[in-house]
Amino acid sequence: MKELKKLIDETIGIIRQKTNFKPKIGVILGTGLGRLVNSIKEEVSIPYKGLPHFPIPTVESHTGRLIFGTLSQKPIVAMQGRFHYYEGYSMLEVTFPVRVLKFLGCDILIVSNAAGGVNPLFERGDVMIICDHINLMPENPLRGENDESIGPRFPDMLNAYDKKLIKLTEKVALKQGIAVKKGVYVGFPGPCFETGAEYRMIRRIGADAVGMSTIPEVIVAGHMGMQVLGLSIITDLCFPDVLEPVSHEIVIAAANRAEPKLTSLIEGVVGELKVRSGKLKL
Repeated sequence: MKELKKLIDETIGIIRQKTNFKPKIGVILGTGLGRLVNSIKEEVSIPYKGLPHFPIPTVESHTGRLIFGTLSQKPIVAMQGRFHYYEGYSMLEVTFPVRVLKFLGCDILIVSNAAGGVNPLFERGDVMIICDHINLMPENPLRGENDESIGPRFPDMLNAYDKKLIKLTEKVALKQGIAVKKGVYVGFPGPCFETGAEYRMIRRIGADAVGMSTIPEVIVAGHMGMQVLGLSIITDLCFPDVLEPVSHEIVIAAANRAEPKLTSLIEGVVGELKVRSGKLKL
């Protein structure tokens, strides 16, 4: 972990050679959800390949760059493209960019994803506010030596998804006329989609949606004391008795159709945040 701090500092050093912009909010744009960048008043864009210790996305629709600018007049940095455990990266590599966002000055993290819906009340295209998660991934990103200057050895995950941010998002959705669901997200390692039996298990253990990302990033954000808002677009329906074949192309197409709702929602939430004494407040 002490080596991790050195790697973070090296990456921050390269970023600061390109920009002194100080973001307060980090946004991770998931599968098919990268167009929020069109709403960002861009200051500077840095490709991941130009940053030391940053992995390179290998998944279609994950562009691979950091975008610094303002959204709803708030200073943000957006990750256009994320990393997944199934790509062959370690959890340290998957979550490293979140560490960098925190040390750049971000105290709030907004993370989005495309997910399969296992709740029978969900429909394709729904936006789900993540209120909790179940981690079924094989490795925890905090495994190994801990650096207390970064976060505690045993972080509490009770408020992994900030309750005030959830309430604010519900308020914004109501104002915008967007119907949102709330639910529990379960994370599998991927890259294969789940079997019918696995979908039955997922529903029985209390989850509403399933995906292959987000949880490692949220764990690391919580470790560092960041406030997190998680949002899923339900791109396919995972009901075992009426299961239909699914592909990555189907998921991307569904995410693209629902993306305007998510973009509007994130813009609205960011617009409601207040800057007081140099810090963002809900």
